[in-house]
Amino acid sequence: MNNSVLYVRDAGGHYVAAKPDVLISAALKAMGADLRQPGAAMGNPDAVRQFLQMRLGALPHEMFGVMFIDSQNRLIEFEEMFRGTLSSCSVYPREVAVRALHHRAASVILAHNHPSNDVTPSRADERLTATLKAALALIDVQILDHIVVGADRSMSMAERGLV
Repeated sequence: MNNSVLYVRDAGGHYVAAKPDVLISAALKAMGADLRQPGAAMGNPDAVRQFLQMRLGALPHEMFGVMFIDSQNRLIEFEEMFRGTLSSCSVYPREVAVRALHHRAASVILAHNHPSNDVTPSRADERLTATLKAALALIDVQILDHIVVGADRSMSMAERGLV
């Protein structure tokens, strides 16, 4: 168990001791709160990438998650949906559709990590995106992006014309 402690400045300017995992958890919670502000972050691709980088970047295994978004471009929920191995993750379009309907989402942002830190989408990533796009179109849910996350970078498939 890691017993390291970091010292951070609180709102009053005083230094307090905190464990790194507590700080990361607090940062994720704060970023999630920012993303929930009406329309605030969904129009800001950098904030979405930072959020996903914090959630997925350091994982030692592949994980596929979905940001469910309402018709006003606000985040409803982020769900870690599928967990894989070091180099692959099975994703089931039916389950993504079920959760989109559950959340009454108008659109989604797909995300998964590459523990190798190579954020270049594979052919399998491209096929999966096309399959999910077709499946979700049947229930009127649009894919806004599919972001591939590495340890210190990310790549938007929409920016590359792959969505």
